[in-house]
Formats: sequence, C-alpha cells, structure tokens
Amino acid sequence: MPLTAADKRTIFRKLHETGCFALPNPWDVGSARALQHLGFKAIASTSAGFAWSIGRSDNRVTIEDVLLHLAALCGAVDLPVNADFEGGFAHKAEKVAVNVARAVKTGVAGLSIEDSTGDAAKPLYERGFAIERIKAARRAIDAEASGVLLTGRCEAFLVGQDDLSLVIDRLQAYADAGADCLYAPGIKTRDQIAAVVKAVEPKPVNLLIGASGLSVKEAADLGVRRISVGGSLARTAWAAFMRAAREIADKGTFTELGTGYPGAELNKMFR
Repeated sequence: MPLTAADKRTIFRKLHETGCFALPNPWDVGSARALQHLGFKAIASTSAGFAWSIGRSDNRVTIEDVLLHLAALCGAVDLPVNADFEGGFAHKAEKVAVNVARAVKTGVAGLSIEDSTGDAAKPLYERGFAIERIKAARRAIDAEASGVLLTGRCEAFLVGQDDLSLVIDRLQAYADAGADCLYAPGIKTRDQIAAVVKAVEPKPVNLLIGASGLSVKEAADLGVRRISVGGSLARTAWAAFMRAAREIADKGTFTELGTGYPGAELNKMFR
C-alpha cells in the first residue's frame, strides 16, 4: 500500500534524529523515480534544476509552477519529498504563511524558507523581518497540524557575505523562531561546518555539497544530519546533453551518444 503524506512526514522526521543521510535533488518525475530506484530514503526538489527543465533561469518560476511540480514529485514516489521553496514566493510574512499552507497541501514532508531578497543592493532581509518570515511559515505548518519539517536557510555565503558569525546568529534565531532544521548553503570548510553544527545543536543541519567535497561519513563525523546537492545532478545531466548536442551541431558527428545510459535499463527501471 502506498505511503500517505503523514507516513512520509513521520519517516522524514525520523531520518533527522540520528546519523547522516543523503538527500539528492531530482528535477522531474523521471529523475525522482530513478533516485527511489537507487534506494535513497528521501529526496528534495531543486529550484534551479526544475527551472532549467522548463526553460527558465533559477528564481524565475512562479509559485503555481512550483506547486504543480511538488505535487507531481510527491505523487510519483513513495519517499518523503523536501521542497526547495525559495523565499516562500512572497516578501511579507503573512503572504509567506499563505504560500506555505498551499505547499503543505501538495504532500511535501518538509520545506525550506530562505532569507535572500533577490535584490543585489540589499541581498538579505533585515534580521528581524527574516525571523518574522520563519515564524509565519511555522504558524502555517502548525495550523494544519501537518508535521511538515521546516528548514531555515541563511543565504549569506551565497550572496557574498562570508561572515560566519552573521550566519550563526541568524540560524540560531531561525531555530528559536521554529525552524526544525538549519541550512547555510555555501559553507565548505570543516571548521565552518563544525561551528554551525555546534551553534544550533541539537537541531539538525543540512549541508550543501555541489561537487567534490566531504563524503557522507566525513560530514557525519562533523555532526551533519543531511546532505543535499542542489542543482548539481541536473547540471551533470545537462553537461552530458550539451556535450552530445554540441558535437552534433559543431562537428556533425555522434560519438558522445555512445556514452548514454542503456535504454533497456531505463525501461526496466521505469516499468
């Protein structure tokens, strides 16, 4: 019998209690089902990967696009799905709450809210306002007694503010505001990761790994609970596509097509 949304949410919360797990990011139903086939315990959406799949740049999709995408992912796999919900697709806290409530109805097991504004002149929301946005998301989740796991994200490192003390201060504030999991994409060194883990313990920390870096075991040794890869799987797939397509366009040859994954194996996996 397929798992219910409540089942998936219970499983997802349990995964955050001990150890460290990989939370890979598919960009469509096929890649989500492939990750389930490979035995992953949970998956997460990727804003960038999804945007590219529909011919748009990252942060240029609508909430309607994303809600349909999340519902499709949740319906396609018997795994918990964590939503990359960007900044809640709104600025004001009350509108973030409305949008989070809509996301909960898609069946997601978790979702994240960022503190980036999209404004290069002022890339992070003012601290107090960012906290209110997390509180609003928390209220929306709790209003439905949904059990959805809320991740608070500090985007400072991604917008060029490499101030670890600022990151830690914000993550602690987001934890106090109701975030169940904390996430600072862009931190990379062992010292940075260990400092963030220590600052918010016992709450779990998500680590982003976008290329070669720590292994799951090495991250676990630092106290990390989960590892996501953002748009990296999508970028890897696009790299293979672009190499093959450019060879055809530029040279009129087709050798790169010989590196493709066997069609029979794909048919078997999706049977």
